[in-house]
Amino acid sequence: MAQLYAMLNCFQYPRMSIRMTMSSPLDSRHGVQLNLGEQTMERSLQNLYAMNGGEGPNSYAQNSSYQRGVVDVAKPIIEEEIAMKLDVKQLLSTNTKSFRIADFGCSTGHNSFPAMQIITEAVEKKFRTEGLNSQGPDFQASLDFAYCSCALNWLSEVPKAVADHNSPAWNNGKVHYTEARQEVFEAYSNHYANNIGAFLDARAQELVQGGLMALLVPAVPAFKNSGTSYTTPTEIDLIGSCLVDMAKKGRFGEEKVDSFNFPLYFTIPEELKTIIGRSDNFNIERMEILNNPGKRTLRSANARATYLRAVFEGLLINHFGSEFMDELFELYTKKLAASPHFLDPDNEKSIIYCSSQAQS
Repeated sequence: MAQLYAMLNCFQYPRMSIRMTMSSPLDSRHGVQLNLGEQTMERSLQNLYAMNGGEGPNSYAQNSSYQRGVVDVAKPIIEEEIAMKLDVKQLLSTNTKSFRIADFGCSTGHNSFPAMQIITEAVEKKFRTEGLNSQGPDFQASLDFAYCSCALNWLSEVPKAVADHNSPAWNNGKVHYTEARQEVFEAYSNHYANNIGAFLDARAQELVQGGLMALLVPAVPAFKNSGTSYTTPTEIDLIGSCLVDMAKKGRFGEEKVDSFNFPLYFTIPEELKTIIGRSDNFNIERMEILNNPGKRTLRSANARATYLRAVFEGLLINHFGSEFMDELFELYTKKLAASPHFLDPDNEKSIIYCSSQAQS
């Protein structure tokens, strides 16, 4: 099973003039590249999907304790970064009373609210410690502090080469790059690098002088063969095996499985460092490893299956149809229960990863 890491990246933007325009931002929650201005949406609306809404037993709201755990564990790091790095006097010098926060990873559910509370309380404390109580900001929509949690592992789309029958990266019979051919892995890796680069470019245009950005990025610990293909089976592969079994039973054609891939990529710290290093705006400053207590609420096969159903069901329905979902996740639960390695919380870690732009 791939160990799941979370990275918190804190970036401080250099004090320079910024054009406050949006340029090709990545909506990584739903795996969609959105382009504004003269560009159009890269993918049609029919290919969009979201986490399960509502408050029911299969909803994302009832099955996102893991993501909430990431927020809770990151709290002291975010508070410390705001206390140490956020220049409130510089912010006041811009003659604005507003303080703007953006969450680029929010979905259905409530996890964005505690994250925003952590940030606003930390900023208010920073103003108090600087003796600026009477000059504290209004918290309005803006990008003085940008935040994204458990979202940047989603690609803008499945790499085109992976779905091309004539490409050496065609991933027939599999639904992800784990244990696949090197060409498949490279297609995913290159697409991820391009997505993160576009995300950083867009955020660089939006952050004001002295603004900070914090990212929580799911990742894996290591690759085989000195950084090539990741080899440890994951729960995504387990879903893939269930889909293959159902195709063999005639529930749908094998071509349905061959044409489906998860638009997900789990990076490693070294790779992310390289990608960020290509940016002219952000430099790496800090990396920490910690455990996420939220994952310990998912120790039963049923709880784990319900959690993944809340995350993936919309994507799976879009390709296979809603009539197969109960059968798919019942089969998945049985396979998961027979594989205790996937349910061991000690097999998962979280990386908190922070960075700051060097000041000139």
